Amino acid sequence: MSYVSSYFHCVFSTKERRPLIAPDLREQLWPFLGGIARQNKMKAIEVGGVADHVYILLSLPSAMAIAKALQLIKGASSKWIHETFPDQRTFVWQEEYGAFSVSVSQLDKTVEYIRGQEAYHRKMTF
Repeated sequence: MSYVSSYFHCVFSTKERRPLIAPDLREQLWPFLGGIARQNKMKAIEVGGVADHVYILLSLPSAMAIAKALQLIKGASSKWIHETFPDQRTFVWQEEYGAFSVSVSQLDKTVEYIRGQEAYHRKMTF
């Protein structure tokens, strides 16, 4: 039997980094992203982010490419946002994304990093 451990810290943003992910949308979007992952045999270990971008720590099945994983997550979530929030008709994810492999020994630190993003972005001005 094969054993594959495949973890990725992913980040993607709204098109043109528009601040479209308001707190009330975040409350529903983060769990929804986890549900998309589950339906596609992935595991969203942690989901977080701010008004213009999302972080997800994903565990992928051995045969799934990261590009496919993010295509599924971004596509289904965009469709859901348009259907659920009529005022968000202009919502679009940016095509690009970042995906970084994470070793098992760094999973806890990555979860802490994702959980801390909202506070971090409140303090920083860019």
